[in-house]
Amino acid sequence: MKIERPAAGEYPSVFERYVARVPETDALAPLERQVSEVRAALGALPAERAAYRYAPGKWSVREVLGHVTDTERVFAYRAMCIARGETASLPGFEENDYAANAGHDRYALGDLLAEFEAVRRANVSMLSHLDEKALRRVGTANGAPVSARAIAYMMVGHARHHLAVLADKYGVAVGA
Repeated sequence: MKIERPAAGEYPSVFERYVARVPETDALAPLERQVSEVRAALGALPAERAAYRYAPGKWSVREVLGHVTDTERVFAYRAMCIARGETASLPGFEENDYAANAGHDRYALGDLLAEFEAVRRANVSMLSHLDEKALRRVGTANGAPVSARAIAYMMVGHARHHLAVLADKYGVAVGA
């Protein structure tokens, strides 16, 4: 099973910044690897660092991870609906409202890591069982056309984007 790179017209241009972070020609391997990459970056972070915000009004480390997990869920729902042939336009979501209402700072970082891992593993399972026709199927999400396989690349790129932000703005050691 392979999730091949989407063509540029298979996703909104606003998501190019995520798809561009995935040079691989198969999204499945990086989807699987990211569980350990995220755990390696955040697993040993002390509790006081998990609450760190690099500026007032910015998300804490825990909120960043919670946002990545919430977005993963939204992306997965969209991918499943589109792969199954949904013709209705799927709604967008306001990330800052979701973050403000999620309460991720109430949870231990380890619990948030376990949640990300569970969500990602479920998504890898779902995506790996889609055939080529389902992966190439295009639907509408947030008013724009997008294919199921493009969403898989967006998942990888979105997590990579936030790992880069954690490294750059939060001083989290990412990668080895």
